[in-house]
Amino acid sequence: MSQMNPGGMGPGLGSQMHSGRPGQMTAVMRAIQATTGPKVLRIGLVAAGRILEERIVKQRTNVTVGPSEKSTFVVQANLPAQFKLFELVGNDYHLNFLDGMTGRIALATGITDLAALKGQAKRVGPAYQVRLSEEARGKIVIGETTFLFQFVAPPPVQPRPQLPLSVKGGVASQIDWSLTIIAAFSFLLHFGLVGAMYSDWMDPVVNEDITAGLIDMVQRTVPPPVETSEAPTPSATATETAAPTQAPKVQQAPPTKPAGAAPDAKVVQGLINEADQARIAILAALNGGPNINGAMKDDNGAPVDLNSLANRQGGISNTGGNGLNLPGGAGGPIQPGRGGGGLASLRGEKTGGASDSAGVAVKVVPIGNVSSEPAVATVPVSNAEAVIRSQVHPGAKRCYQKGLESDPSQAGKVVILIKVAPSGEVDSATVASNNGLSAQVASCIATVAKRAKFDAPGASGSTISVPFNFVRQGG
Repeated sequence: MSQMNPGGMGPGLGSQMHSGRPGQMTAVMRAIQATTGPKVLRIGLVAAGRILEERIVKQRTNVTVGPSEKSTFVVQANLPAQFKLFELVGNDYHLNFLDGMTGRIALATGITDLAALKGQAKRVGPAYQVRLSEEARGKIVIGETTFLFQFVAPPPVQPRPQLPLSVKGGVASQIDWSLTIIAAFSFLLHFGLVGAMYSDWMDPVVNEDITAGLIDMVQRTVPPPVETSEAPTPSATATETAAPTQAPKVQQAPPTKPAGAAPDAKVVQGLINEADQARIAILAALNGGPNINGAMKDDNGAPVDLNSLANRQGGISNTGGNGLNLPGGAGGPIQPGRGGGGLASLRGEKTGGASDSAGVAVKVVPIGNVSSEPAVATVPVSNAEAVIRSQVHPGAKRCYQKGLESDPSQAGKVVILIKVAPSGEVDSATVASNNGLSAQVASCIATVAKRAKFDAPGASGSTISVPFNFVRQGG
């Protein structure tokens, strides 16, 4: 297969294949319209033998370099903030370079170093300026950065991206017309049926003549006659006045009392008597039935004799010797008005014998109060006061209260020395001083302080001195 002669193929195909050359433009490439106009700069940025950036300056404008972020290429070198390396003067580019720059440029006259171009260049301030043609190319070295440049044809203008036709279609192109027509006819049919059900075309026909007659009857209804009083004539009036008549007696209204006057006591008493009589009449009308049985019985269910209750002389009085007229006999119910005896009769017939022995002794234990003074630490601990107030202080109060049960007279001041480890744990808690308390109470307080937990004070730890004052409140 490797020795096949291409000439064995058809003459037309073989000639076409032999006529092809590597790198020849394809039909698509030839179809692209070549851009016309001045060439643009193509610049590559090289540092440490690596191409860091390559850019085509599509718009013919000045190309600046320097440490400023507004420069086209940011370069950390001894340059002005925005140095115009390639300056557009009119329609031509000019190369500006300083004394510290090196490089080589290929011009129409040949390849030349920047040092040799200084004699041919135009001096513009501290820089040298050389005009560049569109065939010029070269490299410029600024510090550790190298700029490679050449002029190339501007890239073709990219067409504006457009959506495909399937997406650009309007709403009408997305409607399923078959389904839409079926749905429209379905709505028309259903709404037509509902409208026919609620229409009046199926109602019975109304005779318009009868309706008109009823309306005319209502409009012609005669209103009821209005009664009018006849005015008396002058002759009748004279005759009536001539007849002898006896004038009626005018009753004088009783004198009215002024507003705000107090009612008469007799009138008030009369109203009260009438109310009592009405209440008695109501009870009599009930004929002593079950409606008033509960009201006419005492607590034991026996009927109450109202006359005997009215004649009793018991109760509270200031005539007897004891003030209260209570029945005698121990253990009986208290019934006012029955017998004498007063309050003295409430006791039993006999009293207990005399005793010469003392009762049970009661020991009074005072209530202890504990207050702590500000703690002193060799190294500050952030939560020292909070831990002492919440963890040590309640336990110290319990220890003191327990000590008051054995010795109610003890009170004083105790200083506890707490050594805190770097981790915040308590290494030891000892009694630095004890004034007035028992050794058991002081040891109990130190044990409570040993169980406290502080924040980490640091690598060296801390020693906290805590004074407590103990005062008894009673006993």
